[in-house]
Amino acid sequence: MHSSRTPEWPAGTLMAGLDQSAGRELLALGTPVRLPAGKVLIRQCDEDDRRVFLLHSAGAHTALVKVTAGLANGAESLLGIRVSGDVVGEMAALCHGPRSATVTLCSDAVVHEIPGRAFQAFLERRPAAGIAVTAMVADRLNWANRRRVDMAGYDVATHLRAVLAEMVERHGRPTAEGYDLGVSLTQAELGRLIGARQDAIGKAMRCLSRSGLVKTTYKRVIVPNPDQLRLQPTND
Repeated sequence: MHSSRTPEWPAGTLMAGLDQSAGRELLALGTPVRLPAGKVLIRQCDEDDRRVFLLHSAGAHTALVKVTAGLANGAESLLGIRVSGDVVGEMAALCHGPRSATVTLCSDAVVHEIPGRAFQAFLERRPAAGIAVTAMVADRLNWANRRRVDMAGYDVATHLRAVLAEMVERHGRPTAEGYDLGVSLTQAELGRLIGARQDAIGKAMRCLSRSGLVKTTYKRVIVPNPDQLRLQPTND
């Protein structure tokens, strides 16, 4: 029997990979709560929290969170970005271990809070959804391994290139000019993603624009050639 996907979810997210019936069931498991930018959903090393969070847009723009981990030297490493249709917190729910990272909202969002046991039971009832979650986790680990470098010595423009490259890879949409990120972001939101001030992000974006790596308009970024945007040191 044909099972159609829900078109509202960004490509590459868990919800985009579930059929409509499974997607509706997963949404129904959670209590939707509207939360503001800056809210911490998950704290690294928390041993008691087993909730899984499904991200959903609040209004016209996609939900956006950053996943970070504190390092032994006190620095913070950006591990990934998640958007509407993604789930976060699934590893602690499935493995019953402490939280391995901190998850912070970078935009207002509606978050569906799903109890860990309810999420597990859902995967047991829906084998196809279990396969989708396994593929999602493997994809995130593969991406992290490819990008496992110490970013402490790089400048803001290089951090920004890494973030934009990931967005193009995961959510980008082809256009006549190149690839749209697939996520609407202000410079302030980009700054929150990589821990940089808005003026530093503006300077870095101008540097990338002068180099022909990006084209920008209000809340819209076009990448003409994604291959040229891959993580490399940027000369300012």
